[in-house]
Amino acid sequence: MQRLLVALLAAFDAAIAAAVGLVVLLAPLTLLWTLSFGVTADWGALWPLTGTLWQFGHGVPLSIDVSTEVLRTTGIAPAAAAFTLSVTPLAFLIFTLLFAARSGTRAARAGAWLLGSLSGSLTFAAIATGVALTAHLGAVETPFVEAILLPTAVYLVGAVCGAVRIAWEDGDGGFLDRIHDVVDSWGDWGPVPSAAVRGAAFAVVGTTAVSAVAVAVLTAARGGEMVALFQAARVDALGAGVITLGHLAYLPTIIVWAASWLAGPGFAVGVGTAVSPAGTQLGVVPGIPVLGLLPESTSIWMLIVIILPIGAGAFAGWAVRSRLVWEGTPLGLAPRATIALGIGVLTAAVAAIAALFAGGSMGPGRLSEAGPAPLPFALALGGEVLLGAAILLLSPRNRDELAEERTDRWVAEMTASDAVSNARTDPSDGTVGWPDGPSTYDTAPLDDAGGFRLPRRDPRDPVG
Repeated sequence: MQRLLVALLAAFDAAIAAAVGLVVLLAPLTLLWTLSFGVTADWGALWPLTGTLWQFGHGVPLSIDVSTEVLRTTGIAPAAAAFTLSVTPLAFLIFTLLFAARSGTRAARAGAWLLGSLSGSLTFAAIATGVALTAHLGAVETPFVEAILLPTAVYLVGAVCGAVRIAWEDGDGGFLDRIHDVVDSWGDWGPVPSAAVRGAAFAVVGTTAVSAVAVAVLTAARGGEMVALFQAARVDALGAGVITLGHLAYLPTIIVWAASWLAGPGFAVGVGTAVSPAGTQLGVVPGIPVLGLLPESTSIWMLIVIILPIGAGAFAGWAVRSRLVWEGTPLGLAPRATIALGIGVLTAAVAAIAALFAGGSMGPGRLSEAGPAPLPFALALGGEVLLGAAILLLSPRNRDELAEERTDRWVAEMTASDAVSNARTDPSDGTVGWPDGPSTYDTAPLDDAGGFRLPRRDPRDPVG
């Protein structure tokens, strides 16, 4: 009964996640429809537009074919009538990912992480299939298979990651516990996989944070250019509101572009263009307000910004090293080097996936190439994070760590001594025998301050 309840709750979570994403799109579109068209609005097109945008927000590319009547009315060149839009507004994808992780966490704590993840993903797949079957626009076409698989894959990845994180720490009484036992049998190499994953998480969060700060600084510094582009668009309050909501949906995408710029490779906003710390080469840029943040020129000295991703890697290395010291598992040089390498590789994999969704085509003609290139971005960010993590993980242990080890060893010896004393005390005279040899503790009088015997200093201890 409990497993059935977990499956039902996971399915309900998936339905809520899909419904919230659709409502977030449907509510402003309904307001836009009402204010723009009034009672004469074609309400039959509202749902197809909502479903298509929801699919687009989960990475499904849109193939747009502008009709001849619209071309004549707007004066668009016939060469720009058909194009693909594939630069994803990542806000919807990240929401689904986080909501799925929360659902997977709850399923793992209930003791049925695999069942909960599969139940939620199947429910989300059913909803994605319904949206794909009912959301059809005349001028916009989405690949049917991708419209089902991509949203489902996003939810499945989020649910599994959230569930495995809890089940790995708390145990699941099954498959993961057996893997955990095998990993624990590796000795000094046992903590390596979990430490690498933990460090990669810190590195990704750190890189995202510094990239978001960079976007905020650019917005403060070049806000005038954005306002000028808003004014040049000559839109009313409703149009400005729609543009602003679009910018908010694309904010995580912009942060990925900023991360690629900080890492060094930069990004493109058209064929033959490049925006990077080493230099900026732009042609005619679309009048989208957010593109007013693009720097007009850069200097080779701006490459100093790559120290920020290196700092994110150092932060990850420090977090992992502190956790290892706190757990009392000081590792050798080879395991620590492997942890640093794992942090770099996992961070590079996340960067490549983010670049795949944040890049692609954003319009016809020369706008068919936009965003960061996955391979250069992954290699640059992974290498920089690896460097920062290696600096912290491979450096010699400092006096604080050695002192903490000495304190832990001291407490352990005192605890063992107390246990032996309680077991071997003679009730008649209160003396303690040591049949196994001399004690590691002095027979000198008790310390006046603490009431216990001072341990002898270990001659192997490098700290005096």
